[in-house]
This record gives sequence, C-alpha cells and structure tokens, in this order.
Amino acid sequence: MRSPRPRSLAGQLFAIQVVLVTFVVIGCALFAHVTDRRQAEDSARRQATATARSVAVSPSVVAAVRSADPSARLQPYAERVRRDTGVAFVTIMSPDRMRWTHPDPERIGEEFVGHTGPAQRGRTFTETYTGTLGPSVRVVTPVRDRGRIVALVSAGITVDRISAQVRGQVVGLVLVALCALTVGGVGTYAVNARLRHHTRGMNATDLGRMRVYHEAALHAVREGLLMLDGQRRIVLVNDGGKELLGLDEDAVGCPVTELEQPAPLIAALLDPAPRVDEMHATADRVVVLNTSPLSGGDRPGTVVTLRDHTALQALAGELDSVRGFTEALRSQAHEAANRLHTVVSLIELGRADEAVEFATSELELAQALTDQVVAAVAEPVLAALLLGKAAQASERGAELVLSPESRIDDGVLPDTLPGQDLVTVLGNLTDNAVEAAVGHARRRDDRGTEPAGEHAPVPRPRVTVTARTAGGELVLRVGDNGPGVDPSAAEEVFRRGWTTKAVAAVGCGSDADGSGIDGSGADDSGPGRGLGLALVSQAVRRNGGTVRIGQSADGGAEFTVRLPLAPGGAA
Repeated sequence: MRSPRPRSLAGQLFAIQVVLVTFVVIGCALFAHVTDRRQAEDSARRQATATARSVAVSPSVVAAVRSADPSARLQPYAERVRRDTGVAFVTIMSPDRMRWTHPDPERIGEEFVGHTGPAQRGRTFTETYTGTLGPSVRVVTPVRDRGRIVALVSAGITVDRISAQVRGQVVGLVLVALCALTVGGVGTYAVNARLRHHTRGMNATDLGRMRVYHEAALHAVREGLLMLDGQRRIVLVNDGGKELLGLDEDAVGCPVTELEQPAPLIAALLDPAPRVDEMHATADRVVVLNTSPLSGGDRPGTVVTLRDHTALQALAGELDSVRGFTEALRSQAHEAANRLHTVVSLIELGRADEAVEFATSELELAQALTDQVVAAVAEPVLAALLLGKAAQASERGAELVLSPESRIDDGVLPDTLPGQDLVTVLGNLTDNAVEAAVGHARRRDDRGTEPAGEHAPVPRPRVTVTARTAGGELVLRVGDNGPGVDPSAAEEVFRRGWTTKAVAAVGCGSDADGSGIDGSGADDSGPGRGLGLALVSQAVRRNGGTVRIGQSADGGAEFTVRLPLAPGGAA
C-alpha cells in the first residue's frame, strides 16, 4: 500500500502557526482571566474597606452604640448602607463579637463568624472567610469613642458576586480571543497560500532534496550557467560560468556592466531578447552564448548558458588547414598527371632530353622548398604546417617563402608549448597573409596600373615566414606584400568579427569575393566569422607571449609573435 504523501511545507507551516496562535490566544485569555479575578478581588477589598471605615467613623453609629438597644437603630442604617454601597453585608457588633446587625435579621444576637482579633486590638484588616453567607472577602475595623473601642464593623462582598462579575468579563474576553484567533487564522492562511504558490506545494523534504540536486547539478555541469535579475545583476553562477568568464567568489550581486569582458559580450548579456548560439571571444576563450528570458516567475530575469568553444574552434582551424592541404595535394596530383602526360608525349615525339629537363625542373623546385623547410625547422608540426601552407599558397597563385634566418632545432620547443597552439598561431597568420596578398594583387590587376601611359606588371603575391628561436623565445613572423594594416586599427584586428567591412574601412587587404584579413574566407555576417586573429591573440596570451603588428619589407602587414620557451616565462 502506498504511503500518503507528506504534507506540503505551506501546510505544515499553516498547522504550526494555527496551533501557535491558538496557544497564544488561550494563554493570553487565561492570563487575562487570572488578572481580572485578582483585580476584582482587590476592587472588592477596597470597596469593603471604604464601606467599613465610613460606618466606623459615623457619629450616628457611635450614638447608637451608647443607646440601650443598639440593634434597633443600627439595623436600618446598616441595610441602607449595604444597598447604597453594593456590598453583600454590613455587620456591626459589640467588642465581644455579638451581632447588632445582619442582612438576615434572625442572625442578629448571634456571635460573628470570622476573625476579629486584629480589630479588637485597634487595627483594620481584611480576609477571605466562609461565613453565614458563604465565602466572602471581608474587612473588620474598630469603632472608637474617645479613643476607646466600643464596637466592631465588618463589611464584605461574597465570592459568588465577584465570580459573577469575572464571568461577565470572561465572556467578553472569550469573544475577543475568538476574534483574534479567527483573524490570525485567516492571516496565516493567506500567508501560507502565497508560500504554497511559491513552493509549488512541495514539502520540506522535497525542497531539501531539490536544494541538494540543485547544488550537485550546478557543480557537475561543465557549461557555464548564469541567472540575471531584472536589473541585470548576477544572482546565480555555477563553477563553469566562473571559469569561462574569469569571475571570483564575489560575483553574485555584481552588475554585468562591471564585468571585465568585451563590449559585444556585455551587450548580449544586457539584451532582453533571446539569443541562440552566438559566438563571443573573451580574453582567452571563445564561448557560445545562449540567453532566454525567465518564464513562469513573478520577477523578470534572464537565464544565460555558456559553452567553451575554444578547443573546438582551434580544431576547426586545424581541420581547415588539413582540408586545404588535402585540396592542395589533390590539385598537385591533378597537375602532376598533366605534367606526366606532357613528359610521355615528349618521349613519344622522340624528344627525350626535353622530357627529362621538363620533369626534373619541376621536381627540383618542389624538393628545394621541402629541403629548405626540413633543414631549417626540425619541429615536425611546424614543418608539416609550412609545407601545407606553401602548397595552398601556390594553388592560389601566391608564393610562400621561408626566410634564411629561420632556424628551430629539434628538442628546443618545450612540452609546455602545445603544438595545437602553434598551429593556431602560425596557420591563421599565414592564411591571413595569403588572403591579403592575393586579394590586393587581384584588385590591382582588376583596376590596372598605368604610370607614364604604360601598363605596369602586378607583382606576384608573396608571403614571407620566419620561424626561429632567440633569447629564450620562439619568434614567429609572417609578412606579406598586401596593403598593410592602418596603425590606428592595430588593436581592433584582434577583436572577434573584424573582417571584410572592418578591413575596407582601414584600407587593409580583402579580395573581391569577400575574404577578410582573418582568413575566414567569408564576410562577417555569420556565426563563427572573424575568429582567426582572435584565436591567435588568445593562444599567444595563454602561453604568456606577445603579438605585434608592423610593416613588412615588401610593404604589407607583418605580424610578429614571441612565445617564451621557459614555462611561465614572459615574452
């Protein structure tokens, strides 16, 4: 049999609060009842005391005591005083306790029931005593004639009359208590109904379990998660979000405008509209951002998710390089087939010497570049990358030249300098240089140059690469004969999205089909565009290096990267 579901947290609080309010109201009622009874007894005592003393000092009482029949004169007087003052009885007696007056005339002449000792000694006192009328609060005081005690007066109020008075007050008190209990219950129900709405009817166990799961999920998810309120302040961030954005433990409550992040990323976080799979470059990462407004809550806000795209983007760059290398090999294979057919045809025509010369001249050019790269760069990753980029450049009509000063011996590069970062840096810089040189040459060829009325030849696109170690640093320098980079845009070129339009604005190279200086080969309208130089900047910064932009010997742009060879060194 299924056990009943525990009461919700709101229901439990409601029950506790109702019980608490009930106990408080009952306790207050009991306290008020006891207090009222004590006050009623004190009031009765004061009333009886005032009555007894006023009778004791009355001259008519003293005169009646001197007469031969005191009862005849005192009984009517005592009854009149009893009715006027509201006390239960007024008894006037002789010093030896014999009654002269009593509410019941048949009791006159009998001995007074109660204590009179203090009064006989001249002192007024009060007591609660059970007499002929039942329990009563009574006062006994002496009557003096020229300093001598000639009689005693006792006035009192029965306990039943006091209780009747208290019962009347209790009825009002109970009504007030019921009203207070009703108001408290209604208020408690209203508060708990709102609590039930916010907790979705969950009980304390459910909330505790959800808290545990919530904390576990936040710490387990590797993607970054941020919760922003309506004022765009961080109200929640998990470990992944802190790592991706470089936040510290005090990030909660911080406005997003105070985050040290690029302006496009801040603008995306401030935008209330949803965003889907947007790429943004931070100081050392590429992140994919998604934002979604909160739904189903009472307060506006935004949920932000971040995914680390740095490694994937770097791998995509390497894949592009491999794809380009493959395309170059395919093109070269096709070209080699054409040359082989030419050689075969020359042999068939009986021109063997010319066939040998034609074949060996092409082999010598390719082998010369290979020998130069292998001899200068012993690092296999860089050597393979340069050979592939040389083939790509040749395919596009550009010349990639390795400068004579290039020299990297085997074993010089430490294990702390990842080959993936070297490919990212040198590959993107080489692609940018080829794009700029080829695009610049194409535009000049389309426009034509006619100094002195003659058509001047357009120089062949040229990219010069230098890779060497010097002074504990790895120096990678890539220059071209393109249009160069405006010095005012030296910092902007490393910003994510700086491509065709930005290039045209500052006069940098861009070919006619929309290839930008970042080597993306597309405009800046799509996701993932303009990340080449941003990735270069991140890779350099990650390894403690620097990157500078200058002018090459051929008149174009020249990028110089310096990476420390010692772990943790500064460039």
